[in-house]
Amino acid sequence: MAHEEDPLEHERASWKPSPGLAVAVSDPVKTPDLPPHRARMTDKDPAAMKRAVRTIYTLFYLSVAASIFSVAAYIIFPIESGRIADIRNNNLFVGLGIALALLALGIGAIHWSKAVMSDKEFIEPRHATRGRDSTREAAVKAFADANEESGFGRRAMIRNSLFAALIASIVPGIALFRGLAPQNSPTNPVAGDPVALLSHTMWEEGMRLARDPEGTPIRAADVTLGSAMHVIPEPLAALSHEEGYLEEKAKAIVLLMRLLPEQLVEAEDRKDWSYDGIVAYSKVCTHVGCPVALYEQQTHHLLCPCHQSQFDVTRGAAVIFGPAARPLPQLPITVDDEGYLVARSDFTEPVGPSFWERH
Repeated sequence: MAHEEDPLEHERASWKPSPGLAVAVSDPVKTPDLPPHRARMTDKDPAAMKRAVRTIYTLFYLSVAASIFSVAAYIIFPIESGRIADIRNNNLFVGLGIALALLALGIGAIHWSKAVMSDKEFIEPRHATRGRDSTREAAVKAFADANEESGFGRRAMIRNSLFAALIASIVPGIALFRGLAPQNSPTNPVAGDPVALLSHTMWEEGMRLARDPEGTPIRAADVTLGSAMHVIPEPLAALSHEEGYLEEKAKAIVLLMRLLPEQLVEAEDRKDWSYDGIVAYSKVCTHVGCPVALYEQQTHHLLCPCHQSQFDVTRGAAVIFGPAARPLPQLPITVDDEGYLVARSDFTEPVGPSFWERH
């Protein structure tokens, strides 16, 4: 019974001080006492306690209102237009709403702990990791005492307003997820479908290949043996950023190379996709979409600098090293009546990471 009443008995049993280290001093250090307890105004004045409680739940409800305001601001100031002013207003008012919501929530929680919760000083001795049953029962009682002293269980206004503020603070983040993808519209019904967007690019039959970024068309006779050019569709250079220049370029960018025709190992259905040893492949790596921009002239290998995937240009840009899962998509090309290189069609497969083929 005595063992059960002394929760530190099993810990004291492990204390084995060395008698050779014991030193008796005439003035041992005394354990400092706790400073005198200072009663707060809310402890002495019931009216002050009521004011503190009202302040706390008012702050929590202010946090709720600010969270709702941030969602409303996201709707009132849409960013679909792409205009700088609209984006600025959206970021400003949504950010102010979220900041005010979190600030009011934090101030309310701090004021609750300082003005309403119990502030009695106490010392809690350390115990072994696994306490006795009586110790564990005392821990349960401590939680019950903390609930009583904080008023969490009986101060319904504070508790409910806190729950409302916490739940409302999540809502703006959920609303912002809506802006992660474009919105479909009558003029662009697939704007929000990434599979459809990446399945097609600007390339069309007869569209000239142009140098990036000048936009000047390329004659087949100007492509020297062993060279590599960064190529875009000719109409792309005339697009503005508001009209989707970067989005279209990210999909349609091409790397153009010239080899000896006899060096190309082409499948039967792709023999007319090249012209006199000139081949064009997507510059977007099929691993995670990095730019494949390094061409080794002697080995005819393309290297992605991000994760070291390598592609063999002589064999349809097949993967020969690295994490890429499939060859680079090839753009079928030919020449027009003036000798300029043109596309025979769009890419016949999605560009970019292999993930988009899984649909």
